[in-house]
Amino acid sequence: MTQKVIEMKQIVKDFSGFKANNGINLDLQKGEILALLGENGAGKSTLMSILSGLLEPTSGEIFVKGKKVNITGPQVAKKLGIGMVHQHFMLAESFTVLENIILGYETTKGIAIDFKKARQQVLALANNYGLSIDPDQKVSEITVAQQQRVEILKVLYRGADILIFDEPTAVLTPQEITEFIKIIRGLANEGKSIILITHKLEEIRAVADRVTIIRAGKSVGSFEVGKVSDDKMAELMVGRKIEMKLTKPAAQLGRPILTVKDLQVKRKNGSLAVNNLSFTIHAGEILGIAGIDGNGQDELVEALTGLRKINGGKAVIKKLVINSMSTREITQFGVAHIPADRQKYGLILPLSLADNIALQEYYQRPFSKLGIINFKQIYNHAKKLMKKFDIRAASANLPAGELSGGNQQKAIIARELDRDSDLIIAFQPTRGLDVGAIEYIHKQLLAQRAKGKAILLVSYELDEIMQLSDRILVLHNGQESGEVKPETTSETELGLLMTGIKKAGVKE
Repeated sequence: MTQKVIEMKQIVKDFSGFKANNGINLDLQKGEILALLGENGAGKSTLMSILSGLLEPTSGEIFVKGKKVNITGPQVAKKLGIGMVHQHFMLAESFTVLENIILGYETTKGIAIDFKKARQQVLALANNYGLSIDPDQKVSEITVAQQQRVEILKVLYRGADILIFDEPTAVLTPQEITEFIKIIRGLANEGKSIILITHKLEEIRAVADRVTIIRAGKSVGSFEVGKVSDDKMAELMVGRKIEMKLTKPAAQLGRPILTVKDLQVKRKNGSLAVNNLSFTIHAGEILGIAGIDGNGQDELVEALTGLRKINGGKAVIKKLVINSMSTREITQFGVAHIPADRQKYGLILPLSLADNIALQEYYQRPFSKLGIINFKQIYNHAKKLMKKFDIRAASANLPAGELSGGNQQKAIIARELDRDSDLIIAFQPTRGLDVGAIEYIHKQLLAQRAKGKAILLVSYELDEIMQLSDRILVLHNGQESGEVKPETTSETELGLLMTGIKKAGVKE
């Protein structure tokens, strides 16, 4: 007989008249992996913030292991065995891995922290669950995937047997995702109960036992994963049929827009991140860049947008060498940039949506005259783009940080595409977004291609690269590992090229 470890009944969370959760029901069984599926802004994170004690519900009931509880804060949740791994990690970067894991739960020996005992306990946990870590490394020195392991060990160290993961793969590479799936399967096999907040249907299919779908703050239903199709899950999530595969007409190539010749870009430590790379993108073409994270993608994009020095070779946009140009000069010359991290590099979160949309042009007419900013013009422009790009917000004056991830991304897309640039550099344009938002952004990029724009698409999502690209350039150690056509290659071949294994006939 299955044991319900969590029951949430008719949960309502009202924010000044806006019901982020409106009568949601959810249950979790012991040893189960339950996927919580919904659009960005559907109320998934709000619901789990209630369960983990970060928010209190306006109404509704919560039962933990059959007992009605009142979760008034994170400490109460922890005592009930509930731990949450947040999408944006909560780690002190200047502390070591060990210090982060035991922070607030230190084992003492007299008046001093007993680091020896804590180390033994942490390493025992890590070994038991296959979470390889170096306890003495500083968090600032480890990869994103390793930081995630630290977050998992934090909640396990505090005794959690009910684990909540909020969009855990949004910042991971395909290889790291595979490893993460193994980790949570191992946790479930050990008797842990897991709620996985996600929008990725393939991950639900790969790891979840059941899926609970919510839309616009309301329960849609719960299903055994093996008994519901991807198309049905997507439709229930967004309330309409989704085009899972977009049709793409043949490319109509125009003049060269971006030419990169023997490009060299160094990392902060002086080593070459981009090593003698050459390629050309024409008007009306999407060139996809595939590769494992850390193989020069960040440095390439930063060099092409003026954020990093070019150390050798040259980059030419429409016959103009941009090596020594500033970011603003490159932007004004006709380059749009959709950055990989919308919150770090795409938006200023405390500023309003309207101000963020005007960031690239606030100093020019019609937004500014003689150094005086016309805020009314900025607001009206934002309202127009909100309608054109389907940005869902109560007001253009709302801080960007209060928008859902999908609407934050749409704000960046609106700002960059509205400027009618000849070259669009899109780095992880659908990172952390649901299928509805992904479909929308893919259509926007294909529409720009149809208008004759040149698009450099850098993505770690192989299906995105395969679906949108006209050509795919694979990077390994900052060099070209191969160039392939999506219609004549496979994800397996791409994976081999990404690890530096070249097939016969691929140019050296």
